[in-house]
Amino acid sequence: MPDSSAPRPAVFLDRDGTIAEEVGYLNHPSRFRMFPFAAAAIRRLNEAGLPVIVVTNQSGVGRGYFPESLVHSVNEFMKKELAAAGARIDAVYYCPHMSADDCDCRKPKTGLLECAAREHSLDLARSFVVGDRYGDVEMARNIRARGILVRTGYGEGELAWHSAKWPAQPDFVAEDLSKAADWILRQP
Repeated sequence: MPDSSAPRPAVFLDRDGTIAEEVGYLNHPSRFRMFPFAAAAIRRLNEAGLPVIVVTNQSGVGRGYFPESLVHSVNEFMKKELAAAGARIDAVYYCPHMSADDCDCRKPKTGLLECAAREHSLDLARSFVVGDRYGDVEMARNIRARGILVRTGYGEGELAWHSAKWPAQPDFVAEDLSKAADWILRQP
């Protein structure tokens, strides 16, 4: 029988542009619009036994655009919408800082992932990071995980205008979170 306490792989998802529409600084819960395919994709990952954890930069807090309580409200709203569709997020980690703060938790740094790994017994090197910005792919590289860039949100523009300069390419480029889940579920 396998050791249930052994670290396991997880799927780390960016929120805005990956699970939900990218609207710039999401400053009110009413602006949160989940992609129609997101819940089914997350549910398939749940059914495969993979922890699904959201990691998101929320510098609007540090910039004073909205209070930290709004991040919690939006995340709770997202979790309720997903639960209503039979999907589950195991945890949400976010960075409220600006780039200038040079914190350890702002993507592409790995503080959020390291915290999640400690709290949920995760094997980061066997995990996946899915997002719409190169910073998500870079964060995956920084922990030796597999990075997936989705074309939703900023993804299409990132590919068109910046990919030639990236020091490392994503392990996979997906049309959206659903196609990213397909790819993840085919991996050994």
